[in-house]
Amino acid sequence: MAGGSGSELVSVVTLLGAAVVAVPLFKRIGLGSVLGYLAAGLVIGPFGLKLFNDPQAIIHIAELGVVMFLFIIGLEMKPSHLWGLRKQIFGLGSMQVVGCAVLLTFAGLALGYPWQIAFVGACGFVMTSTAIVMQTLSERGDIGTLRGQKMVSILLFEDLLIVPLLAVITFLAPIDVEDARPVWQQISIAALSLATLVVIGIWLLNPLFKMLAKTRLREIMTAAALLVVLGSALLMEKGGLSTAMGAFVAGVLLSESSFRHQLEADIEPFRGLLLGLFFLGVGMSLDLAIVAKNWSLIFFGVIILIVVKSIGIYTVARLAGSTRSAAMDRAVLMAQGGEFAFVLYAAATNHGVIDSVTNANLTTIVVLSMVCTPFSIIAHNKFIVPLFRQTEAEREADHIEEQHEIILIGIGRFGQIVNHLLSLSGYHSTVIDMDAKIIKGTKSYGIKSYYGNATRPELLRSAGIEKAELLIVAIDNKEQTTHIVEMARKMNPQIKIIARAYDRGHVFDLFHAGADKQVRETFDSAVRSGKLALHMLGIDKEVADEIGHVYFKRDRHRVRLMAETYDPKVDIFKNKEMMRIALAEDQETMAIIQQILHREKSE
Repeated sequence: MAGGSGSELVSVVTLLGAAVVAVPLFKRIGLGSVLGYLAAGLVIGPFGLKLFNDPQAIIHIAELGVVMFLFIIGLEMKPSHLWGLRKQIFGLGSMQVVGCAVLLTFAGLALGYPWQIAFVGACGFVMTSTAIVMQTLSERGDIGTLRGQKMVSILLFEDLLIVPLLAVITFLAPIDVEDARPVWQQISIAALSLATLVVIGIWLLNPLFKMLAKTRLREIMTAAALLVVLGSALLMEKGGLSTAMGAFVAGVLLSESSFRHQLEADIEPFRGLLLGLFFLGVGMSLDLAIVAKNWSLIFFGVIILIVVKSIGIYTVARLAGSTRSAAMDRAVLMAQGGEFAFVLYAAATNHGVIDSVTNANLTTIVVLSMVCTPFSIIAHNKFIVPLFRQTEAEREADHIEEQHEIILIGIGRFGQIVNHLLSLSGYHSTVIDMDAKIIKGTKSYGIKSYYGNATRPELLRSAGIEKAELLIVAIDNKEQTTHIVEMARKMNPQIKIIARAYDRGHVFDLFHAGADKQVRETFDSAVRSGKLALHMLGIDKEVADEIGHVYFKRDRHRVRLMAETYDPKVDIFKNKEMMRIALAEDQETMAIIQQILHREKSE
């Protein structure tokens, strides 16, 4: 008994020691923590120093780190936000998975494999490693960004495919599987498990945590947090779904709970430790004997599958509107196979779809692809990212986390005043600008603003244009302002729009584009200057203010009448009807002002 306990203690110390030595060393030389864990696992595993002989057992336990990671991500996503990502999850996710699966299957066929083996290999490799992607996004601080949210959405879609893919493997099986359940039954059980988790999350979890909080025992709250994470994972596993999916759903259901931050703090230490243990296990599972025996097949298999999957991811990203740098970043980060491939290949072997040798080769290819990912990321950051910075001026838009009833486009010298007045009056605006320096500066003053090009309809949608009550366009680009107004009016016919105008001609364009109010950027200051001039010429200040007020109202009325006859195909100085209106209105305004001056002299 003592000997067994001592042996287990040695194993724990060995794992911790390998991580403590390797990870800081690899981070110090710029290779990253993931590669440090992988290298440490290879050294202490059955194909290194042989300190461990069962890496799969370690991986199985350490997958709880991925589960906890997804729970924490879920805590950051409110149900409304997750609903807003539905198009990315099912649209972008299905495009990438289906597109890459087709390309990878053809690659397998081109290498001479039967279509069943090519298809199974493709389905396993197309599932990206959640652990690697989430760890990398977390280290970069990109989980909350738009590019990070897109990758998370794709990973969630991949998790939803687990049941259908296992059902397909059963369908392909050449042998009868007595205990295999019908596809409809598997889907029904999965749906029931998910529904049960949602019901528990909505009606039971919050009362449970409120009751436990009254005990004021921190360890009980920690135990409850672990119970929620592991219980939801177990429920999904029994339903045939991903354990990570269960934890993520539980996190989403608790995202609006008052205990959210405490739950995150309780889970975080376990998440980091177990996730590191997972990477150690992957490093241990790299069978160097299989690599040496089939080195040419595995070597070319890794290269071909990574390249083909990268091309597929990049193409889908570009078709979905991502910039070249964002598409390349996604292609590099998601090009490897994932943890689910181990489960899929094992199921295919048990059902006779592939043999044990093919299973070993495919599994090794997936492991090597995971090992290669940190090197790919390093090479990408060193050589590719600077290249895109030189050729691509615009960075990808920020992810808009909060939507308000007011959307303000432009936080420069004009928009800052508008936003300041609104905020002091108790209103909150969703602020968007394309100047990264201004965005950074305003954030230092506590103004939450987002980088992005508002001429793109997808950004306006993410800002909530379809439900917003007021849009204020305060940028100094005439063409972009007019384009934004036109789009906003089409996307939300009921929204009120105030737009900054460069001059009177721009006012006419904005009027026809659908702006309710067009504000000439120098009009108010020019009127103020005119009033000051009148006062300096000897006119009483009150009279000068009255003249300025009359001029302000009359000129706005004059421009409105002119806008109704405006024709962009005709020069405004050659539009006779506009000229007639302008002269008539000027004469009437002049008559009113002269009456005011005459009244002052008579008094």
